[in-house]
Amino acid sequence: MTTATRDLLLSRIRDVPDHPKPGVVFKDITPLLADPVAFAALTGAFAELCTRYGATKIVGLEARGFILAAPVAVTAQVGFVPVRKAGKLPGATLRQAYELEYGTAEIEVHAEDLAAGDRVLVIDDVLATGGTAEASLELIRRAGADVAGVAVLMELGFLAGRSRLEPALRGAPLEALITV
Repeated sequence: MTTATRDLLLSRIRDVPDHPKPGVVFKDITPLLADPVAFAALTGAFAELCTRYGATKIVGLEARGFILAAPVAVTAQVGFVPVRKAGKLPGATLRQAYELEYGTAEIEVHAEDLAAGDRVLVIDDVLATGGTAEASLELIRRAGADVAGVAVLMELGFLAGRSRLEPALRGAPLEALITV
């Protein structure tokens, strides 16, 4: 990705102080999504990673990961598989629990959507603590697929999610288009 593309993406991410609670600066990507040039640049950057890593499917993490991953799958001409919060998918699912700051959560994927031979690129908007991404890698492997890599629009470096995620990557690449 070029410096100009990175600068364009960064210029379209808005800081919202004290959301969702005091002391938090929320990174709002809706201005980026509303700008067709910036959104196309983001989609292209992710699609290039998909091609570079030989991905055959893209997993998008709920909820903003869906918005980013679906157009990338179309652009790269690969399948899109949503990973959702527990209880949202009908039919047979694989479920994975993970730790949050104050408790646990669970995510799911349809059992038949990933299989042996699939090379999966995980896409999400933000890498924060790494818990959701880590759980998604476990789901992908339990389904019999291989992890091609993880790609995020933005990494919040001060939360050390990369350190948490490294062991679960097992050598697969982790790409953050922007690190703050």
